[in-house]
Amino acid sequence: MRVSPGAPVTFGITGASGAPYAVRLLRALNDSGTPVRLIVSGYGLRLLAEETGIDGADALRAATGDWSRLELYDSLDRGATPASGSAPSAGMVVCPCSMGTLASIAAGISRNLVERAADVALKERRPLILVPRETPLSLIHLENMTRLTRAGATIMPAAPGFYHRPQSIDDMVDFVVARILDHLGVEHRLGKRWKSGEGEGVNGCDGVMV
Repeated sequence: MRVSPGAPVTFGITGASGAPYAVRLLRALNDSGTPVRLIVSGYGLRLLAEETGIDGADALRAATGDWSRLELYDSLDRGATPASGSAPSAGMVVCPCSMGTLASIAAGISRNLVERAADVALKERRPLILVPRETPLSLIHLENMTRLTRAGATIMPAAPGFYHRPQSIDDMVDFVVARILDHLGVEHRLGKRWKSGEGEGVNGCDGVMV
């Protein structure tokens, strides 16, 4: 895997339900000081407004902290920096990832900058994390996910666990975001980690997971 330490993470937001995951992830990346190349599709902007009330880039900036290390790109500009394999990168995450975006990446079709940047991550053997939020899954969805997994992507459905006994929606969102950050290699403090043999698990969950 070709990863450039300290290089930006490319972050695509598309039109799948799950905008709160995107907002929390962007905030966590900004709080960690991670450089970010942000690409928001047209439908991604629509979902941010519908699900979180964040209407436009200025509102997203206000909700996600320090943007001094962030570059925002037009999703229709397929010639922008994230479209080039020569641009150093620490990998890419698409969160949430629509099934249309997932299908295009699986087929190697680059209709926009999100899809082109994901294609670049695969060909350069860099981490690519796709976070779909769809249920139930059709055979087509599953076959596309299998194809992408074989190509080197990590499919990470937005499916929060409950062994940490979440007390709020924020707790469930943090569970998923923490797993994404782990796979990006970004340090965080979103919840306690499971430690076997201590009698309790994440956030005080008693017992043993089997």
